[in-house]
Amino acid sequence: MVEATFDPEQTYVHLEDGPEALLLEVGDDFWEKLSRRTDLGDGRLFAVFRFEESWRTREIHPSGDELVYLLSGAIDLVLFEDAGERVIPLRGRAACVVPRGVWHTARVHEPSEVLHVTRGAGTRHEPL
Repeated sequence: MVEATFDPEQTYVHLEDGPEALLLEVGDDFWEKLSRRTDLGDGRLFAVFRFEESWRTREIHPSGDELVYLLSGAIDLVLFEDAGERVIPLRGRAACVVPRGVWHTARVHEPSEVLHVTRGAGTRHEPL
């Protein structure tokens, strides 16, 4: 039986085409363990992150678009496109879609809470 409530910053949700949501407990080694799991297939990961400072990395999702939904705070998403950097300001409660295959990062202007919905297969990170 699925828990009635949970903290979305401590438990992420993975959804595939099947009927069930898979709850994933978050720990210090979450991302390392996630990269080794073969049972997650091509679904989408729903995760809430709290950011106090700008990202020191950029990331890319080659398997699908990413929904970024700002729940509170103020950030600028920076997309590294062929034509140059495109800055998408998110303030209050706002959302945008980061296209598949576009490197991106975030500049945090005030403490922020952000929901990410990502097709994570093949996601890569690198330092800025």
